[in-house]
Amino acid sequence: MEFKHKTVLLGETLQMLNVREDGIYLDGTSGGGGCSLAIASKLSDKGRLVCLDRDPDAVEACTKRLKNYNQAQVINSNFARMKEVLAGLDIKGVDGVVLDLGVSSYQLDNPERGFSYHKDAPLDMRMSKSGRTAADLVNDLNSESLAHIISKYGEERYASRIARVIVNERIKGPILTTSQLAEITKKSVPAAVRREGHPARKTFQALRICVNSELDNLSEGLSAAFDVLNPGGRLVVISFHSLEDRMVKSKMKEWGMGCVCPGDFPVCTCGKKPKVKIITKKAIEPSEREMQENPRSRSAKMRVCEKV
Repeated sequence: MEFKHKTVLLGETLQMLNVREDGIYLDGTSGGGGCSLAIASKLSDKGRLVCLDRDPDAVEACTKRLKNYNQAQVINSNFARMKEVLAGLDIKGVDGVVLDLGVSSYQLDNPERGFSYHKDAPLDMRMSKSGRTAADLVNDLNSESLAHIISKYGEERYASRIARVIVNERIKGPILTTSQLAEITKKSVPAAVRREGHPARKTFQALRICVNSELDNLSEGLSAAFDVLNPGGRLVVISFHSLEDRMVKSKMKEWGMGCVCPGDFPVCTCGKKPKVKIITKKAIEPSEREMQENPRSRSAKMRVCEKV
């Protein structure tokens, strides 16, 4: 299956990244190379672009797409390891980092990857195609552990009920496919919930986040991105669910905080100064036109900061 993914908020990303033709940039989630290609096309021979992705299929697709751009280098790696990757390339700092979080259209649409509850496929969900699968979690964890994952990462109010039904159902035989899990989830929740949308959405999101350690990687990746940015460099992050967005917003707010002295102090004694300038006071969201052309962009939120 060809790696296809429509890049979300591409124009806004390029505008916010403020690409210099001789700058050094890092795309931490290059996917099929849509954003990477747009950045590479703005660079002169003196510029440089490092593209990372943990999915070997994405790396192959991005490498092909950027074959005519000597400024770009594509590496199979998790963006949480960007400091290590850049050190290995003898790059001491970059002028911009882009993180487009979440799952790609290719991963959702390719049945073999097991991300979608709309298609019958092996219950996999691994972005890196290595390590434990969603089926491993569903069949090995006890009810309490499953409920914790579904509640924490899916913000699912019926997590305990869904977990109990999963454990009861797997007694009859292992749960190995997306269709099995989707049907189990569907019958675990009240009829009113089923009418609000597909009841498996939050459970699938939770398992995907857990399988890929997405929030842990995001926390590490945000810290690494700040460390590798040159002064004046910008971090652009696009998130697709509230857990990601809250973490990004909180981290940027923390970096942007200055003096913490009590208000009645005549002068600052703490000496704390902002580490970044917040460029987006409010998250940037897709336009109505983009949402119509690409419905999967609807939940996207972009936040940007600049290192000072």
